[in-house]
Amino acid sequence: MSIIYSQDSFANTQVLDLVTRERNNSLSRREWKHRLAGYGYSIRETDKGDIVESLRTHAEVCMLPANIAA
Repeated sequence: MSIIYSQDSFANTQVLDLVTRERNNSLSRREWKHRLAGYGYSIRETDKGDIVESLRTHAEVCMLPANIAA
């Protein structure tokens, strides 16, 4: 599994905006994950917190802030 945490804060902001918007439009965590899959992303739960990753390569994109994952 490769880590591609972007050094580009703009790219991370765009992904987090998408994740946040889809979370706000979802009725459940399950629906939210399904909606993100449509964009090619998934949420992987770890001991350190949730990570947004690419579905195709399973590369980590960025950490998910705790307030969004709730």
